[in-house]
This record gives sequence, structure tokens and C-alpha cells, in this order.
Amino acid sequence: MTDTDALSDALQALSVSTELIEEELKPHLDTLLTALLEKKKDAAVEISRSGILPTLAQVLERRSNLSIQVALVVAEMAREAAVREPCIEAGLVEVLVPHLNSNDEEMLLNTGRAIGRICFDNSHQQDQLVQRGVIPRLVTIIRDYPENDPLVNVCLLALCNLADIDSAREALADQDVAGVLTFQLKRAPDAERRHVILEILGSLGESDTLKLQFAESGVPEALSDMIRALQAASDPHDLCSIKIASNLIVSLLLGDESMQKCFGEGSGLVYQDVLSWLQSSNTQLQLSGALAIANFARNDSNCVKMLDLGVVPHILTLLEKHVDEGDVSVQHAGLSALRNLAIPATNKERMLEDGVTERIKRLLRSDMPPVQFKLLGTLRMMVDGQEEAALVLGRDSVLLSRVMEWCDAKDHAGVRGEASRLLAALIRHSRNAEVVRAVAKAAGIEHLISMATSEHVIMQSEALVSMAIASAIDIGVMKDELNSVNMKESLSKLTDHSSSKLSSQASSILAVLCDTT
Repeated sequence: MTDTDALSDALQALSVSTELIEEELKPHLDTLLTALLEKKKDAAVEISRSGILPTLAQVLERRSNLSIQVALVVAEMAREAAVREPCIEAGLVEVLVPHLNSNDEEMLLNTGRAIGRICFDNSHQQDQLVQRGVIPRLVTIIRDYPENDPLVNVCLLALCNLADIDSAREALADQDVAGVLTFQLKRAPDAERRHVILEILGSLGESDTLKLQFAESGVPEALSDMIRALQAASDPHDLCSIKIASNLIVSLLLGDESMQKCFGEGSGLVYQDVLSWLQSSNTQLQLSGALAIANFARNDSNCVKMLDLGVVPHILTLLEKHVDEGDVSVQHAGLSALRNLAIPATNKERMLEDGVTERIKRLLRSDMPPVQFKLLGTLRMMVDGQEEAALVLGRDSVLLSRVMEWCDAKDHAGVRGEASRLLAALIRHSRNAEVVRAVAKAAGIEHLISMATSEHVIMQSEALVSMAIASAIDIGVMKDELNSVNMKESLSKLTDHSSSKLSSQASSILAVLCDTT
């Protein structure tokens, strides 16, 4: 008898069977299983079309001794996408789910594989699984059988497929899943297992509640340990693990409480590792390191502490590595970190004393708009409230020349706006005649005038304040510029602005102009 005949006979016998007598069913199930395991062409489709799926569902529902074998038959069938919908229609998912409570590891494995394959890429069925309470059960199975790699793998893949569902995240938040996942991450035998766990952590880490739970359960430290262990690796899979894990740490630092826990007053393991990333030869780690520092620098006390611990030279050295044909993302992230660190006034003074502005000015030659935008914002932050810094930068003809170019950046409104704001800041914070004249000589006043008539109230205000200061310091320089574009008319309109602050600033400049006409 050929294999095809054997399968046909078995299906015929099962389809006419009215009583589920185990001794009679078993040899036929063996035949089905052999055909499936030997990858007989179209065996799964033939089985699904034979009309025996309800019979298989009945066997599973009765929890007979054949349940393990039937679950395996279903699991092997469901490798074929074409049979998944018939399996759902036959009620196989409903009768399989209760078997996740089995104490038999083989039953759990076959059941997990069957459910996972049937519901693969089926959002409705996956949502139904969560409603039926499979999440706690999957976590419990991993916790109860942590050394059973095939079973753990099935449960992790299931969690990975379900983790994007909001109700699944809520269910996982109640399960202390972080501890289970970190244990499995530490014992992951290969990159594939690591990536599944990292994907689950990434999906769950979007929740603020779970960010904190992760931090308290040592997830960032486990990720950091993994990165440290792989740092010398060159295998693409290992490098991918490093990228995913470092991105995940940066993401977890977006939660205020989880960030503070990882910082640990500057002595936290994660913070210490982040510092080493800045000095790594791996561009991905450099990027994640700079982004992490920017996240740590979200409150003044952390900023002051990090300056005490000497983080700034590491960032500057990193930026200088990437000035010429370097990585734009790294430069952008490094400047974000510096900008955040410069927010506390005490830090500004110390950073200026350490020559930070001189070193970051080397990035002026960058022709990448994202870097230009962030550099301008960082310089503006450095001069905020710092008269000496504004004076030094405001008299720097090379800097002013480059800023003028960026004020004319036709295709990049963000760069254009930041360049104009820096000009205004140099005048506002220096209040110095030399700076006013230097800006005028570089043809910067026209950009302040354009800024004063922009649609953004903050930019209008900054421009008007700087022009008022410049007019008070040296009306001779300002008068010709303002009159050349009939600024009086624009100022008159602004005196009626809904913002009392703007209208007041416009009125004061108008008064100065009128007094000197």
C-alpha cells in the first residue's frame, strides 16, 4: 500500500468513526502524523478537507490519552497557512486552550505549537487568546519549566506575538514578567532566543508602568550585562542584539522613575556602562550612549552630578570623531546631550570655563542640516544668561559668517529659524556694542527683522527684544536697517498684537525710531 493510500484509508476510517475508541483511533492518527512529519505533499490540506477536524476537536475536549498525539497532529497541520482557518472553524483553538493547564510538558509543547501556528498573524484570534487568559498561563509555564528550551521557546514566541495588544500588556504587568524574561535572557543559548526576548521587552517597555517594573527587576542591568558580553563580537546577529538592547535601554530611560533608578546618583551600573559606550568603537553604542546621556540629563541635579563625574570631555571627543564624514545621528545625539547638560546655569559657567564652545564650534563645517540645527540650539543654550559667552561668540567673525549662511538656508526652515534665534540671543545676552556692530557688519540685522515678522510669537518676541537692545546701544547702526525695509509699518501693526508683551516691545522700538527721525 502506498503512503497516499494509507493516508486516504486512515482519513476514511476516522471520518466514519462514530465512537471515539482510543484503540481504534490511534493507528489512524499514527498514519496522519507520519504523513505530516514526512512532509507528504498536501497532506495537511487533505486532512483538513476530509471532515475529521471536529473529531480531533472532540478528542481534545474529552482529554483522552490521545490528546497529546492529536495536539501534535494539529500542530504539524497548522504549519500550512491554508489549514489555519478550517482549524479555527472546527473549534480547535477553544479546545486546545484548556490544555495549557496540563502538567505534562509534552502536552504543553504540542498545545503551544498548535495554538501559536493556528493564530499566527491573526489579530482577532490573538485578541481572543488574551481574553481567554492565556497570558498568565504562558508566564507560569516559563517560570515552572525554565530549563525546557523547546517549551520556553514556544511560550516566548507566543508572548512575542501577543505583546503588542494593550490588554496583553496589562495582563503582563500583573505577572512580574520582567523577572522571568531577564532570567531567560541570561541563559539564552543563541541570538534567535535573545531577539525574541528583546522584542517582547521592547513592546512592553512602551508602558510607563512596565518601564518602572523593568527597572526595579533589573532589566536594564541584564541588558547592559548582555551588551558587555557581546561587545567584542563581530557576528552580525550579535551586533544586532547589541543594537536592539542598547536602543531598549535608551527607551527605558524615557520614564522618569526608571531613569533615576538606572542613574543611581551617578554610580548605577547602567550609567557606568553608558559612559563606556561613548568611548566604544561601535557606532551604534556611541549613538545609544549619547542618547542615554541626553535622557539622564532631564533634571538639574543629574546634570550637575554628571558634570562633576566628567562626562562632557567624553561627549566632545565623540563629536570630534564624527566631524568629517562621521555619523550624523551620533553628532545630533551628542549635541542633544550637551544642550541638556548646559541647562542649569552653574553648568553653563563650568562648561564655558572648560572650553566647550570652542570645541563644538569645530562642527560649524558640517553640511548636514540635522547637525546644523542641533549645533545652533546648543550654542544658543550655552549663551543663555551668559554675558561673557555671548560676547565671545558674538564677536567671532567666522561663527557669524557661518550663521549668516544658515539664516539663508532656503530648504531648511528649522535651521533658518535656529540661526536667527542665535543671532538674537547673542545681542540679548551680551548687550554689547561690539556684538551689535559685528552682527550688523555680517548683515545679520535683516534676519532679525524677518524674524520679528514671523508667525511664531516666541521668535517675534526674541527678535524684538534683541532689536530694542541693539537700538538702545547703537541706534545709528540700527536706524538705516530698520528704515530700509519700512519697519515702522510692521512695528505699528505689532503694537496691536494680542500679546501685551509683543505689543509693548514693538512700541518701545517704534518710540526709539521716532525719537531719532
